[in-house]
This record gives sequence, structure tokens and C-alpha cells, in this order.
Amino acid sequence: MGSITKPHAVLVPYPAQGHVNPFMKLAKLLHSHGFHITFVNTEFNHQRLIRSKGPESVKGLPDFRFETIPDGMPHSDRDATQDIPMLCDMTRKTCLVPFKELLKRLNSSSAGVPPVSSVIGDGVMTFAIKAAKDLGIPEVQFWTASACAFMGLLHYRDFIQRGIVPFKDDNYLTDGTLEKRIEWIPGMNGIRYKDIPSFIRTTDPDDIMLDFMGEEAQNNLNAPAIIFNTFDALEDKVLDAIASKFNYSNIYTIGPLPLLAKYVSDSSPVQSLNSSLWKPDSNCLHWLDQKKEGSVIYVNYGSVTTMTDQHLVEFAWGLANSMQPFLWVVRPDVTMGDSAILPEEFVEETRDRGLMVSWCAQDQVLAHPSVGAFLTHCGWNSTTESIAEGVPLICWPFFSDQQTNCRYSCVEWGIGMEINRDVKREEVEVLVTEMLQGEKGKKMRREAIEWKRKAKEASDVGGSSYKKFQRFIKEALLDVSHV
Repeated sequence: MGSITKPHAVLVPYPAQGHVNPFMKLAKLLHSHGFHITFVNTEFNHQRLIRSKGPESVKGLPDFRFETIPDGMPHSDRDATQDIPMLCDMTRKTCLVPFKELLKRLNSSSAGVPPVSSVIGDGVMTFAIKAAKDLGIPEVQFWTASACAFMGLLHYRDFIQRGIVPFKDDNYLTDGTLEKRIEWIPGMNGIRYKDIPSFIRTTDPDDIMLDFMGEEAQNNLNAPAIIFNTFDALEDKVLDAIASKFNYSNIYTIGPLPLLAKYVSDSSPVQSLNSSLWKPDSNCLHWLDQKKEGSVIYVNYGSVTTMTDQHLVEFAWGLANSMQPFLWVVRPDVTMGDSAILPEEFVEETRDRGLMVSWCAQDQVLAHPSVGAFLTHCGWNSTTESIAEGVPLICWPFFSDQQTNCRYSCVEWGIGMEINRDVKREEVEVLVTEMLQGEKGKKMRREAIEWKRKAKEASDVGGSSYKKFQRFIKEALLDVSHV
């Protein structure tokens, strides 16, 4: 590469909010280290960004550009995450060719951009490994979920080979099978069937998600390197076990990304680029300013979780009966119907102590001193953002890696309490009150603050994540001799 040509990284996240967010943080960090960035959204999400933020939002900058590839799905204008199994199946089958075409176009002299020097593919978009390899471009995978979830998925083949999965019939859901402990996954002592990423919960031998997630996880081991949004102290046992069991040591732990992202200058033009597919409500920060320190329960189930109307009502009355102040993000598509409707009496009764919004800037909310706890679905971004801000968790995992993250938050890290899947208002009331007022809650807050200190230590200059990020750029993106 000539000294004038910038290195050019092409990033391709899976098209859901929980993947796009960490990719955007990574892209901004690389840009601040002198990279030209091409950020690849699917056409569907590109249109959602335009609807949420206006056409300016995807204009980009001369050295930070947005491109699109089709996702193979039928056309839709809904502002909701697409059908996940179908989307996984379609991206796996249809994205390789358009992505390769895009890389070729970016490399042509008429593109007016530096030649592509590296590709960063999502952990569940492993067609990027093949596309880059075919074109002789260095490639790394970015696994946006936890390392413990990755290890669980790497063992999906074992569940199938041992004849455990698919389960024979639906009795496994109620007969105690999910409580069984697993002794054959290294680095995850005491883990139960119910703590493994949830796609093993099937009776269908042709289940798309069982196959897709297990095989995509394995495919990552074909990449020259993998980056994780975690830090060594948080998941050391699992990270060591992945390296030894799968003989794969090219792992860069560069999290929590929100802390590393603070090194991007506030005056950088990339700070205006925003990857939120929903429009955030800014009133909630003013509302939090009026509340006492550590007094508010923040409730948000992430961007994909859906529930029954009945569960929504149980959460509502549990929050109301706890008598604690709450900030509740209720996405329009959070219930399985078309719009989430809460009982009029509930709205009336909690008017003076509750605020409901349809979306918010979560990092700012979690950093607010008034927030004392977070009722969450345990998505990995939410979990790491809480750890980075020292906020304890009430966990209601929905699917995928969330069960694994819940187990680690509650048992290994000591910062969480779990709510039963079939949520009841009495349990919500008890857990919210305990977390904000009780002794157990105080203990968890102390643990959470200790993890915040460790996370900060990892991301500070000279810390493990800081050093690994510098090494990742040098070894995996700039020194291309490993390809």
C-alpha cells in the first residue's frame, strides 16, 4: 500500500439493531485510526434508517460511506425486525454474490475510494469469509454476542451427535430436562441445558436456527481472526477454553465497546452518524434529572423481543405495585399483535412516577445517576452497557444467547436476578423492590460497580482491551502477511 492510500475496511453487520450498534462503534473507532470505512446495510435496514433519521443519515462522509446489499427477503415497509429464521436462511443463501459484487465495485478504479484492504464480517454472516478469500482480501469476523454464547453454539454439533437434540417431544419443556447440568463443555462448569443459546429447544431435525447458529459459529473458526465485544476478566475461562479446545488463538477481546468508543474525538464528524433504527425520545433524560440517585428501574426488552399482551399487563402491574419510579421503553411492536396497549387504570395510577417512551438512547440512560437497576432481556449489548455503567440487572431472557448471558449475570458475575419466563406481577413487584431497596439489591450494586471498575481498567490506556484493539489493527488489518 502506498503511503497516501488509506487502509479501507468494509464492515457487514447482520441486519438487526443489536448487531448494527456494535459494528457502528467499531467502524467509528477504525475511522479514528485513519481507516476509510464502507458500512454495508441491507436495503431493508437502509430504508428504515432513512425513515427514522431522514436521508441525511445515510449520506455518510467522504471517508465513511454507506452501501447496501439485498437480503433476499420479500419487500416490506414495516418498522420492525424481520422474521429472524427466514432472514438467517436468506442471508446465508443469497448474500454472497451481491457482497462479492460490491467488493469488486469498491476495488474498481472508478469507485473513487482506496482499494479494500480488509473485510470485517458479522459472526452470523460468514459468507464474508468466502467473499474476501475469493478476492484475496484479509478478513476478520466480529462476534457481537458473548464468548460464553459462542462456546455454547460451538457445541451444538455435540448436542446433535449425542442424540440429545432434536428432543423427542415437547415434554422436555416441563419434565426437568432443561435443568440438567452439562459436564462436557470446557470452561462452562455447572451450565444447564436451559443456559445454552435457546435454539437447541426444538423437536424438529430440520430446524433452521439450530442448523444456522451452530454452523455459523463453526464457520467463524475458518476466519484468520475473531474479535469479541468483551474483556478478558469477564469471560476468561470460556476464552481460554475456546483457544485450547478448538486450537484457535487468534481472538481479540476489545470490549466493552462503549468504553473503547470514548477514544473517538467528540469533534470527529463521524459522531453525527447514528445507527439507531428507531427514533429515540429525548424527554426521558430530563425526566431522570428530577429523580433521586439510584431510585429508578429502567425497563427495556431490546429491539427484537416480543411478548403476549398478558405478559405486558403483568409487567405493568408489577411495576405499578412496586411503587418505585420507572422508565419503561415500550416499542410499538413489543407485543405479538400490532401495537402495545396498556390498561388505562395503570397509566392513570403511575402517571406521577412512571414514564413510558417508545425508544431511548440507552447508553445515556444507563449512565444517568438516577438509574438504580435495569430490567432487561439480557441481549449482549444491554448486558455490556450495564456492566460498563455499574448497573445491576433483573433478567427476563427471551431467546438466543440471552439465556446464557442471564446465567452468567446471575451466577458467575453476581449482578443479576432472574424473572420466570411466565411472568407474574407479584414476582415483578418483589424483584423490583428488592433490587432498588433490599439488601440483596445493595450487594448486587456493589458487585456491578466492581465490574464497572474492571471494565474501565480493561479499556483504559494500557488495559487488556485497549492493547488488544491496537494489536488487532496492526496484526489483523494492516499487517496482511497472515493471509
